[in-house]
Amino acid sequence: MKKIGWIGLGTMGRPMAKNLEKAGFPLKVYNRTVAKTEVFKNSNTKIASSLKDLAENSDIIFTMISDNKAVQSVYDEILSLENIAGKIFVDMSTISQKLSEAISKQLAAKGASFLDAPVAGSTKPATDGTLIIMVGGEEDTLKTVLPYFEKLGKKVQHLGKNGKGIAAKLAINYYVALTYQSLSETVLFAEEKGIQREDFLEILNESALGSGATKLKTPLLINDEYPPQFALDLMLKDILLAKENGADFPLTQPLVETYLNAQKAGLGQQDVVGLVKFLKK
Repeated sequence: MKKIGWIGLGTMGRPMAKNLEKAGFPLKVYNRTVAKTEVFKNSNTKIASSLKDLAENSDIIFTMISDNKAVQSVYDEILSLENIAGKIFVDMSTISQKLSEAISKQLAAKGASFLDAPVAGSTKPATDGTLIIMVGGEEDTLKTVLPYFEKLGKKVQHLGKNGKGIAAKLAINYYVALTYQSLSETVLFAEEKGIQREDFLEILNESALGSGATKLKTPLLINDEYPPQFALDLMLKDILLAKENGADFPLTQPLVETYLNAQKAGLGQQDVVGLVKFLKK
């Protein structure tokens, strides 16, 4: 059985790693903030003392990290190791396509394989193992990793060479950002006309326009409380990555400005649909 390494135990990475643990795979985890490894202490999962320890003692290494800077830092350290030939690295973060492709080439030069495999879904699908996984990379590499992906998601879609998985993820999140802004605006419009949020959202969710996205955010909107399932800061990061990657449409710049101004208003750490609080002002 392959030895699995997992780097990054944030809001998404922790429940994903837990699902691999529950499946009984030999697992070793690492996080720069050591406190985030506490949930693995009384289990069969090993806690790595360093990135070097994890990379050298794992066959397949997953990374689920916040942004370009953090991913670059982790892979710079991995690429400095003497022998990583034959290992498989799977980055499930949402980063720029350019960086993802560069890491793939650098790893290949050292004899290692790489998949970019970002996910669609927030904390609940991550916990339930029902994420959608978009994969770029060699098909043979995917076949090796597939048993692990199947414990993390309900759908694994191979999209072609390295970089294609992250390209699909940026497109998906561009759409999600538009969806949550339009949902927020629509809820406020109905509310201004005297329609209670609960009544309006019930109508919306029962109509053809209702979706998993609207239903997931309904309790937050009704309670007007926005603990982060997916933080607004992260959505803004992904919108900017999409723009950097070529998104240039009539709604692109207004979308960027709305999310950027909501962040400046102090809503970055709240859930993305907390955007409604900024729009209400």
